[in-house]
Amino acid sequence: QVQLVESGGGLVQPGGSLRLSCAASGSFFSMYMMCWYRQAPGKQRELVSCTSSSGSTNYADSVKGRFTVSRENAKNTVHLQMNSLRPEDTAVYYCKAARAMNNYWGQGTQVTVSS
Repeated sequence: QVQLVESGGGLVQPGGSLRLSCAASGSFFSMYMMCWYRQAPGKQRELVSCTSSSGSTNYADSVKGRFTVSRENAKNTVHLQMNSLRPEDTAVYYCKAARAMNNYWGQGTQVTVSS
């Protein structure tokens, strides 16, 4: 069983930056694929970025070059550095841990990009 707690969301102006963090409880964190998703009002949840157990990363086209995912296995934590934020990045951001057939989700953190 893995429990995930996201933090770091908030209100930021367009062009600004935020750093989200997701802290995981449980064992074998380094073996999990860790992903960030987001869900805007009235829209489906969409994949933003993932980092695998080997450290490889991928990104949605809409955030490439602006967002960076990283993980600190010693601290059971994954981060999402978000730069050059746009109003369309406004959403609830969720962290997910995946391994084999198991998926675990955090409760989400709100990111609002507005002037």
